[in-house]
Amino acid sequence: MILSIASGKGGTGKTTVAVNMALSLENVQLLDCDVEEPNDHLLLQPKIEETFPVYVRVPNINLEKCDYCAKCAEFCAFNALFVANKQIMVFPEICHNCGGCTIVCPRKAISEKRRKIGRVKKGFADGVELVFGELSVGEPMAVPVIREVKRQMRDDRNVIVDSPPGTACPVVESVYGSDYCVLVTEPTPFGLYDLKIAVEVIEKLKIPFGVVVNQAGIGDRKVYEYCKENQIPVLLEIPYSRRIAELYSSGIPFVLEMPEWREKFQELFSAVERRASG
Repeated sequence: MILSIASGKGGTGKTTVAVNMALSLENVQLLDCDVEEPNDHLLLQPKIEETFPVYVRVPNINLEKCDYCAKCAEFCAFNALFVANKQIMVFPEICHNCGGCTIVCPRKAISEKRRKIGRVKKGFADGVELVFGELSVGEPMAVPVIREVKRQMRDDRNVIVDSPPGTACPVVESVYGSDYCVLVTEPTPFGLYDLKIAVEVIEKLKIPFGVVVNQAGIGDRKVYEYCKENQIPVLLEIPYSRRIAELYSSGIPFVLEMPEWREKFQELFSAVERRASG
């Protein structure tokens, strides 16, 4: 079972749901794909057992062969190559690593070299196997690091994918291939607005989904009305609770101090399994 946890914006409680659910289950692997700002490890405090770099391949120009024909620059849809006045410039940060420039160069003047853009860490905490990525500071492209995190996915475990916030390419890469997606929202106008965008994306990906309402009790009922009108199941409500907030601000997953919530997350996972298979 591959379950992704997503949200239309940051701060809704996506990581809270992912971490507390992982701690409530057995035989589970948690993938933190929010590689620009991973924080599952801050709550779990795992023992890191493996760290390895993530590389992408970018153009390497042989100036002795290059005749500045500019066919590489014309081909590149992302303007990662610029040719003018017998000069060629490479902008590796915006290269999408397709390798097309090496193919279209008539003089075979372009090869590829490795460029480090981040790293992946693996560890264990409280029976949970955690894998998370860290995009290097200043790097704009999270997707290659997310792909490397997902390559560590194990077939013999239930997998929870904690995706980045929003609805851009990193989110699509994170949730793609999931059996089910839980969208975490809050009952506020901002929460509803971003939930609608997230629903549109998940529907286009044809992934079955449901909603978890975090901080239930604040705001209004419009999120619930929207879900009812669109036949979206509300799978769980997490109340607006000072106790939960205090534990979170101390870096403590609340199921560790409020064990009655373990059963609720187990029931949530069972409901997800039924819906994904039905």
